[in-house]
Amino acid sequence: MNHCLLEIKVKKAPTVRFTQDNKTPLAEMEAQFDSLRADDPPGEIKVVGWGKLAEELQSKVEVNANLIIEGRLRMNTVTRQDGIKEKRAEFTLSRFHKINNGMINHSPNKINDSAPKSEDNSNKNNLEDVNWNSAPLVPDTDDIPF
Repeated sequence: MNHCLLEIKVKKAPTVRFTQDNKTPLAEMEAQFDSLRADDPPGEIKVVGWGKLAEELQSKVEVNANLIIEGRLRMNTVTRQDGIKEKRAEFTLSRFHKINNGMINHSPNKINDSAPKSEDNSNKNNLEDVNWNSAPLVPDTDDIPF
C-alpha cells in the first residue's frame, strides 16, 4: 500500500489544465517540505490533484500556504535539457488540510456540518468530525523502488 502524509509549504500556486479525452481537471503545484536533518536543505516535490480536487486546489490554495497533504508517492523519469534522465518524486493528492497557526482548518465539505459548533473552536482539531473524501486517484501504479 502506498499512502503518504506530508506537511508542506506551497512554493508555486496551483495551475489547472484539462485532459484532452474527457476534459478532466488536473492541477499541479510545487511544494517544499522540511528535511529530517537540521543541516539539510528542504525537499521539493510536485503535487498533482485530479477532478474536483484540482478545482478545489486552484480556488483555495495560494503561495506560502501551509498544508497537510495525503496521497500517493510515485517516481517519474524526466529528461533534463542536457539529455540526462533523472528520477523525480511526484505526489498524487487524495485530500489536503490547511494549517494556520499550528491548527488544522478543514474545508467546509470535509467537516460533518451537523457536529455542534463551540465558541472556543475546540472542534477544529477533532478528527472524528472529518468526512474523509475517498475520491479515486489516478491508476494504481506503484513505481517507488522499495
